[in-house]
Amino acid sequence: MGPVVVWMERHQILLYIAAIAIGVLLGGVFPGIAPALAVSINPVLGLLLLATFLGVPMIEVGKAFRDIRFLGVLLVVNFAVVPVVAWGLSRFVAGDEALVLGVLLVLLTPCVDYVIVFTGLAGGARERLLAAAPLLMLLQILLLPVFLFVFLGREAVSSIEIGPFVEAFLFLIVIPLALAALLQAIARKSRAGAVVQHGMLAAMVPLMIVTLAVVIGSQISAVGGSIAHLLLVVPLYVAFLVVMLGVGLLAGRIAKLDVPATRALVFSGATRNSLVVLPLALALPASLALVPLAVVTQTLVELVGMIVFVRLVPKMTPVRTR
Repeated sequence: MGPVVVWMERHQILLYIAAIAIGVLLGGVFPGIAPALAVSINPVLGLLLLATFLGVPMIEVGKAFRDIRFLGVLLVVNFAVVPVVAWGLSRFVAGDEALVLGVLLVLLTPCVDYVIVFTGLAGGARERLLAAAPLLMLLQILLLPVFLFVFLGREAVSSIEIGPFVEAFLFLIVIPLALAALLQAIARKSRAGAVVQHGMLAAMVPLMIVTLAVVIGSQISAVGGSIAHLLLVVPLYVAFLVVMLGVGLLAGRIAKLDVPATRALVFSGATRNSLVVLPLALALPASLALVPLAVVTQTLVELVGMIVFVRLVPKMTPVRTR
């Protein structure tokens, strides 16, 4: 790796904080660029995930999928523990139909995209999360309507469209994963393929910087316009991160997972599928206009939280040396 790449990786946390600040500045000062930035979210995120997948040997993904203990704990945390936590936190805004729907919509869906990136930055088992991503995506598609029906009733379920989930699964998981597998195969036989693979890996930090700036810049002006209402959900999202940090650490210890798997479990339980859920929220009736803003607010809180987690989680899960 060149000196610039090494420098960026060494200072990546500060660079990510700067990216968040740039996104806030761009979206706040030039709100008219928000639509263009919003359109670029999926392409930028797709490139970031392609670079991430290229750094994970596909043979390791196959091995990780056979890790039944990790998969079992991951599913219990995301689809048994998280719904209880989400429902409990949603009670604090139960009087506001839009806010409670927004909170539940985003907290009930586990992340399947940039969680893999942050897990890798923290030294977690990103290949295990990559192997679990299709299963997590499928289960949340099936279970989200069930949870919303139980928590909010039939009317909430009837207003949700599943199409964006399928589209996100195709463009953010299937296509980047297939391209990564193809490039890895080419790289083993071709010098040019190896150069492309190394170039994509070297672009990881810049791609994350662009992703953070684009996501925040595209949404910050809309959030600012309803800040009085949205301040009600910020403490809930912070509390969710804190609670799920403890849940992930405890679950990893009970299941006797190794350190990388425990870190992966913590990140999976704490991160939510906000970028995939956002199109669902935007498709809701005008009377529920606060729902997408509640989803975006969770994204902003979570991105800051993930920067903290990248430093905090490794310290809380040290690798024991004999």
